[in-house]
Amino acid sequence: MSRRTRPPRSSRWVEGNAFELLENGEEFFPRVFAAIEAAQRDVWLETFILFDDKVGRELHAVLLATARRGVAVHVLVDGFGSPDLPERYIGALVEAGVEFRTFDPGRSLFGQRLNVLRRMHRKIVVVDGTLGFIGGINYSADHLADFGPEAKQDYAVQVRGPIVAQMHRFVQTAMETDCGRGAPQPPAFVSLSPQGSAGALFVTRDNHSHRSDIERHYRIALRAARQRVVIANAYFFPGYRFIREMRRAARRGVDVRLILQGQPDMPIVRTAASMLYEHLLRAGVRIYEYRDRPLHGKVALVDDSWSTVGSSNLDPLSLALNLEANVVIRDRDFNAHLHERLALLMQESCRRVEMPRAPRWVRLRLLRSYVIFHLMRWFPTWARWLPKHEPVIAVAEAAAPRTDGAERTPPHAAA
Repeated sequence: MSRRTRPPRSSRWVEGNAFELLENGEEFFPRVFAAIEAAQRDVWLETFILFDDKVGRELHAVLLATARRGVAVHVLVDGFGSPDLPERYIGALVEAGVEFRTFDPGRSLFGQRLNVLRRMHRKIVVVDGTLGFIGGINYSADHLADFGPEAKQDYAVQVRGPIVAQMHRFVQTAMETDCGRGAPQPPAFVSLSPQGSAGALFVTRDNHSHRSDIERHYRIALRAARQRVVIANAYFFPGYRFIREMRRAARRGVDVRLILQGQPDMPIVRTAASMLYEHLLRAGVRIYEYRDRPLHGKVALVDDSWSTVGSSNLDPLSLALNLEANVVIRDRDFNAHLHERLALLMQESCRRVEMPRAPRWVRLRLLRSYVIFHLMRWFPTWARWLPKHEPVIAVAEAAAPRTDGAERTPPHAAA
């Protein structure tokens, strides 16, 4: 993304918002699709994954119909997360007037994609500048329960109120940067009327000036915690300072609970997280493994008013490499509802992890955990030396019309 033009961010609490928790695709997809269908002016949609399955095809139909009636529709997908969309899928959208963009479209070498690091991992929708959605849910059938044992447990929120104006301005600037159109002028800021009583922060991370904003807000909340902390996160392997704040909170009597994957979609996820278990358990942190299906959520709450929902995992990729977006919410009612849902998850679908009873090779295992634990302390610093480049956003162009009666060539992506 261009260093000359960066999306604006929230740096202060914005009051007067209303949030509604949406759990899994069963609640999220109908609400988003209905909002797009009702759009009058514009739709902005960012996602890491968009698949050509039953969910992706339903989204495709809604976007087509909305664009054909004159609504400005903008879509941004990640080149690594959405690598196999058929040309006909994208082509139909472009012909209908959708501006379809791909973040850092990559090439493959012997069938393996090379653009693995620094992904556009955000999941945001803004409709008419007044209604927003943000969370961890992608557009794929594995976010629905009927997908089977591999269906994901996940969360998002519907947002109304002044914070949506910041989300709107952010996605506009993010999509228009590096599209071969020069550095755009930042969109004008629109003031929206209050829709509720919740305070909010729209927080993002990038690889320029906002490398640790999301993690910083987590750590601020952990330091301020006095009663309870519940973190449910799919990919958990944060750095030293994050772990330190969790341990300190537990040792001063805060009820700190961590919900992680017990049936992970990638086995290495549980292996990595389990290396931190003893450090956390010895400090009094309670750890629960969700056993029903893969956990994909990225939510947390602290005490009785602070909550966060978004795209950011608590692992090296999300905290030091990916482009992410979370909303931080200050509202007692939302916090209570999220706590109710997570408490039910722990009660009915989780196994509590107990401290092991002096297993064999305990010293070797503790040494291994100690080394990895402190290595992660420096990850944000040495991650900057990993291979990187200035990613581009490629805009899909409509196929040029043929004058000889032959079939038109399929559309292609142009930087």
